[in-house]
Amino acid sequence: MTGESANRTGWTFITNHARVLAAIADDPSVRIRDIAAHCRLTERAVQRIISDLEQDGYLSHTRDGRTNTYRINAEKVLRHPAEARLTVASLLSLLAQDESDRDREPSFQ
Repeated sequence: MTGESANRTGWTFITNHARVLAAIADDPSVRIRDIAAHCRLTERAVQRIISDLEQDGYLSHTRDGRTNTYRINAEKVLRHPAEARLTVASLLSLLAQDESDRDREPSFQ
């Protein structure tokens, strides 16, 4: 069915919280502005997501001058009951992509 994907743009497989967490995993001292640009979110949305993640113990930060350095609690389990045995580390390992793999075609189709 050709037009089906154009009509179904209201959802994605990866949540914004997971995208923000993955961006922080790539660079623990990344700026909120850069996370927002990378994830295609507003800076305010990224601030709310970081606050959510910190409030629930998935993330913490230290401040050095004007720079935040984030620390991810990789052993914390995911929130949804269906993924309650999976850790943040396992999620991030799925989202992390080796630079050499980015330009290569997937081995499945």
